[in-house]
Amino acid sequence: MIRTSFGKRAAIITFFCLLVFSGVALTVGGIWLIALGGSFYYAITGIGYIAAAVLVLKRSKSACYLTGLLFLMTVLWALWESGLNYWALFPRLLVPAGLSIIAAFLLPSYLHGAKSQKQAYIAGSALSVAFVAFFIGAFFPHGEITPAGDVTFIESKSDNAPADWSAYGRTTEGTRYAPFNQVNRSTVKDLKLAWVYRTGDFRPGVDQNTPLAIDDVVYSCTPNGLITAIDADTGKARWKFDSHSTSPVWQRCRGLGYYKNEEVAPGALCEKTIVHTTIDARLIALDAKTGQKCPAFGQNGEVNLGQHMGEVKPGYYFQTSAPTIARGKIIVGGWVIDNVMKGEPSGVIRAFDAKTGELDWAWDLGNPGITKAPPAGSTYTRGTPNMWTTAAYDDKLGLLYAPLGNATPDYYGMNRPENSDEYNSALVAIDIETGRERWKFQTTHHDIWDYDLASQPALVDGFDEQHRPVPALLLGTKRGQIFYLNRETGKPLAQVEEKAVPTQGAAEEERLSPTQPFSVGMPTIGAERLTEEKMWGTTLFDQMACRILFKQMNYQGDMTPIGTRPTLEQPGNLGGLNWGSMSIDPVNHMAYMNDVRIPNVFWLVARDSYERVAKQYPQKVIDGHGPSPMIGTPYGMITLMWMSPLEVPCNQPPYGTITAVDYKNKKIAWQIPAGTAEKMGPLGIRSHLPMPVGMPTYAGTMTTAGGLVFFAGFQDYYLRAYNSSTGKEVWKYALPVGASATPMSYVSPKTGKQYIVIVVGGAAHSSETGDYVMAFALP
Repeated sequence: MIRTSFGKRAAIITFFCLLVFSGVALTVGGIWLIALGGSFYYAITGIGYIAAAVLVLKRSKSACYLTGLLFLMTVLWALWESGLNYWALFPRLLVPAGLSIIAAFLLPSYLHGAKSQKQAYIAGSALSVAFVAFFIGAFFPHGEITPAGDVTFIESKSDNAPADWSAYGRTTEGTRYAPFNQVNRSTVKDLKLAWVYRTGDFRPGVDQNTPLAIDDVVYSCTPNGLITAIDADTGKARWKFDSHSTSPVWQRCRGLGYYKNEEVAPGALCEKTIVHTTIDARLIALDAKTGQKCPAFGQNGEVNLGQHMGEVKPGYYFQTSAPTIARGKIIVGGWVIDNVMKGEPSGVIRAFDAKTGELDWAWDLGNPGITKAPPAGSTYTRGTPNMWTTAAYDDKLGLLYAPLGNATPDYYGMNRPENSDEYNSALVAIDIETGRERWKFQTTHHDIWDYDLASQPALVDGFDEQHRPVPALLLGTKRGQIFYLNRETGKPLAQVEEKAVPTQGAAEEERLSPTQPFSVGMPTIGAERLTEEKMWGTTLFDQMACRILFKQMNYQGDMTPIGTRPTLEQPGNLGGLNWGSMSIDPVNHMAYMNDVRIPNVFWLVARDSYERVAKQYPQKVIDGHGPSPMIGTPYGMITLMWMSPLEVPCNQPPYGTITAVDYKNKKIAWQIPAGTAEKMGPLGIRSHLPMPVGMPTYAGTMTTAGGLVFFAGFQDYYLRAYNSSTGKEVWKYALPVGASATPMSYVSPKTGKQYIVIVVGGAAHSSETGDYVMAFALP
């Protein structure tokens, strides 16, 4: 007979309620999952917990034994399904372990004899210790790829002489490599905050700016076009310029351009020019010393980029990324709003004279006969693939490397402009003098997944199959594929294979490519195939819900066609590898990149049902998800990030990593989870637990000659430095809010100090924003 005090009765009632809740939830959900062809575990366990609850009512000690047996069964099942993958085990074990601990401590109430009761308490204590030890494991990184042995690091020779950061990627080669070693693996521990500048721009938008550093001035821009020249040593403003640019959506300024006019006297007005592309489609040239508009440029320092574009509604076409400056030309593409309508503004790429603003050439893929402005009364071809990111440039070859997006809309490929299928998600090499195409390389055929090219190519000294040096480039993609190309010819330097992909499940009239290019000779980043076993959740319950959702969706692996049934896309439309591109250590032949690993759910909605369905899914302007009307097609589109009922991703961690790729040997050198869940948690509630789960990342890395990789695009509000050979974290600094920008570095010509600069405007998708430009230096 059970002997109970009030406290024990309360504990037994609580235990009973937990068993009933767990049993009913797992049984109902488990039967549903079985009906979909999924795992039997949840239903069996649920029935077991219901049986244990009945035994509690009967005051039988067998309730405790059965609960313990179910935990043992769960451990065996979890190991069979997931092996020793910590994060896969985490949701599978926590609830059954917790219930078994309660059962162990209640068991003495059912037992006679001090020895038996003591044994039960010992078992409960042992389980509790094991539970705590397992939970503590969440505060250590898992799933890392680390170097097998000692790594040889070739130290770059650097005199730490002052050098400009004169382009978005430091140079037009897009390497994000700072050739300074004053801040190195030995000294980085002493890195301190040197100065902070506040821009004062709290208007809508996401601050993704990587500043320029020219001479002794840092030049920053804000999402709404406030340009500031900041003293490189003091952080004080030299001048400010407000472009008064506005857009109803997608306010960003990832970078500025810089041009030096060698034909005028030193110190003359606009000898050095800062170039700004605005969110209302203007091109502005400013004197670098004073911030005045350059009077000889365009009309009073401005060029209207809406010229010859036809109708451009507010927010439909503008520039978010830095222009490329090459051979006295300013090259710009344009951001085009996604998936609103067919026939959106043209994706034309144009080059303007950096001194006068005159149109030098135009590349309109829909009408190659247009070399400058279109004929009177006509426009550039509407709806063509656009270049919304920043191009790279090789001055020796005279080639501009333009990463292209898709013809609009992204998710329905019929009736796109003629020739666009050849250029969707393609890298195009353009002659800098003539604006004519030299070669192109397509990364996705007939793209209906929004796998547009977001990354600026990184130009490197590469190697062919015989390890002979060749001019090369590395191109990261949202698909997680890394294409390694000869940048003179566009031919792959690592094997690219056309693989068969699914062709069933799209709209009936859709025309799909039966194959897609896979860069099998290079590592793939963040594109692991999903299975039911890889579904996740913070608990057994939301993990089960994700498994049910997975079994209901159309998912056939890479490149699953999007149709009217909810379709899972992995990688999602954020990547893979996105606009942060990669940074390069040219001496050690390493490329450093960060990724996003959050799948998306898409489906087409018939036109006559779209308005009704769209009301159920509010538009999330901050991340581009929600309903999209796709006017001019038979369908609208719903786009969602794939989350569990507790608002955590349905796929198991990591959700983002930082990876080093040895591009000479074409292998991953190291890979680590990116940041912690400190600022995140179920239902949007912060956990305050620094678990290194590896969270989605934004912006990009910067590499230095000091053997360091800097990155700040985490979800947990830190700027971190890593050993570039091993991936070991060697320094971090807590930021006031998160950052969505790529760091940069310069050496001051006045003080000789090396500075690390990061713009801190808020982490991606966070409501906490800031207006900080922060610089760090050694004391």
